[in-house]
Amino acid sequence: MLILYQFPISHYCEKVRWALDYKQIDYQVKNLIPGLHVLTTKKLSAQTSVPILVHNHSVIQGSSHIISYLDEKYPEQRLTPEESLLKDQTLEWERYVDKEIGIHIRRYCYHILLEHPDIVIPFFTHNGSWYGKTLLPFIFPKLKIKMREQMNINTDTAQRSRELLKRAIDKIYDHLQKNKFLAGDQFTRADLSAASLLAPLCKPAKYGLIWPDRLPQPIEDLINECDEKVIWVNELYEKYR
Repeated sequence: MLILYQFPISHYCEKVRWALDYKQIDYQVKNLIPGLHVLTTKKLSAQTSVPILVHNHSVIQGSSHIISYLDEKYPEQRLTPEESLLKDQTLEWERYVDKEIGIHIRRYCYHILLEHPDIVIPFFTHNGSWYGKTLLPFIFPKLKIKMREQMNINTDTAQRSRELLKRAIDKIYDHLQKNKFLAGDQFTRADLSAASLLAPLCKPAKYGLIWPDRLPQPIEDLINECDEKVIWVNELYEKYR
């Protein structure tokens, strides 16, 4: 049995959920609560970040490493092309979206959401431990400070991340005007990564969270600004998720 330790809100964890579901692999989910998660992850790995996949005696950490592991152990429905040049292009796109979309959308959205505990606490406790909804409101003020420190979240960095995120969205949009997929002519981990990391701007039902009707206005403004350029995200969710 495969066990995925994750945060339901995490778009990097969504990368792994999507890969597992795409390959039709049976797995168990362990939803952790931010802050308290270190009590579990420290027992599994030297690093405290999620996602972490445990398979028999193997512990694999990080979305990209996990997808590579899944392609090795479960080669059906491969997400990594076997042809050398196409593989390189696919992995390069994945590295790009991990850095230029994943990090920046997380920083900008958390800069806003951490000031709205009524929204973000339900995200953090979704389908988690029974005590999460009771305990997290008490530890949230300290958790908010810690998250801002660890992820370098402040007004200046959030604004810069917003600019860089829009630049990355433009680059992908321009590429997809002439190409159906990011790499080659097939759905790969590059497309999966880009779509899952941008999902917070599209709020797809298949992500697994209960999205509020409206997010805080600065995030809604960003969604509206990017709406036409990320339509392909929902299209990929409909066809491949």
